[in-house]
Parts: sequence; C-alpha cells; structure tokens
Amino acid sequence: MHIAVAGNIGSGKTTLTGLLSKHFKWQAHYEDVDTNPYLQSFYEDMRRWSFNLQIYFLNSRFRQVVDIRKKGKSVIQDRTIYEDAYIFAPNLHAMGLMTTRDFDNYSSLFELMSSFIQPPDLLIYLKASVPTLVNQIQQRGREYENSIRLDYLKSLNERYEQWIESYKIGKLLVIEVDNMNFQKNPEDLGLIIEKINAEINGLF
Repeated sequence: MHIAVAGNIGSGKTTLTGLLSKHFKWQAHYEDVDTNPYLQSFYEDMRRWSFNLQIYFLNSRFRQVVDIRKKGKSVIQDRTIYEDAYIFAPNLHAMGLMTTRDFDNYSSLFELMSSFIQPPDLLIYLKASVPTLVNQIQQRGREYENSIRLDYLKSLNERYEQWIESYKIGKLLVIEVDNMNFQKNPEDLGLIIEKINAEINGLF
C-alpha cells in the first residue's frame, strides 16, 4: 500500500508521516530537505535556482515512487511528485521566477515520468491557512525558510485548493489542521487514524 501526505510548506506533513509510520508500521519516505543541494540557494535567489530545484525534486520523487512500487511494502510518503508539477513549478512560472522555456521543459519531463508511475492508493491532504503555516514554519526554525514571503505561501495555498478540487486519480482524505495539534494531542492523532482506517477499509 502506498499512502502519501500532501500539503503546503509548514502544514505538518513530515510530523504526520512520522506518527502514522510508527502507528501503522509503514515504511516512511521523507522529502529530501537536509541533503538537498539547491534548497538554500533557491530561497536566496529564487529566479536563478528555481529550475534546478524543481528538476532535483522531480528526479528524487520519481526515484522514490519507482522504489516504493518495486519493494512492494506498505509505505507512507512525505509529499508527492504531483505537488511539484501542479503547484510549485507552475507557481514559480506564474511569479516570473521560472522562464517559460524552463517550465515547458520541466512539464514535458514530468509528463513522461508520470506515464510510468501509479498514483498513491490514498492521498492525505493537510489543509492549513497561511497564519497556521507561518506559525509552524517559525516554530521549526529552519534558517533558510526565514525569507519565505507571505504572498508565496498564499499563492501556493490557492494552487493546492485548485489541485485538490480536481484530484480524481485515487482516494483522497482532506484533514483541516488549523484547529488541530496531532503532534501533542493524542485525540487529534486518533481522529486522523480513524479516518484513515475508514478509507483503507472502504468505509465511507
């Protein structure tokens, strides 16, 4: 089984991935943040490094999905290949931070890659408002994230909503996280686990 957790920067994807991995005994696949050679450069100069960063993520996530299907184990994945293609890359292009030439090249590559992979069996989307995202980003204190602009988070959120509304390639579970603290409150985590069990068992 392939479960994936989607959501904006600071929505709690990595935390929830870890908690669910522990509870369900699923193997966790995390986003490559600490060893990503482009991330800090990207936040310092988005226009210069946007294409490099998106290609790095595309390659990294494609390898993850191929690996997940090859091993045949139950896996939970922190962020999907679709978020890069439908949210981050188009957003950078729309903001003038990625050229049309680079965006077209990127999109063509994603189209080819996506024809070789299957979507997750269940997609969990963590829906959060911009103030919640900002609060959680500040709490985790990653230095390179200090320069993330509010309008950047807002435009990403809008694209997430559009993508989720049109998501039809697999099962979807939307979790509203503004009034939740699944990291510290066992009841909140228990509620999410119940919903996941219902989806997995086909109970609606």
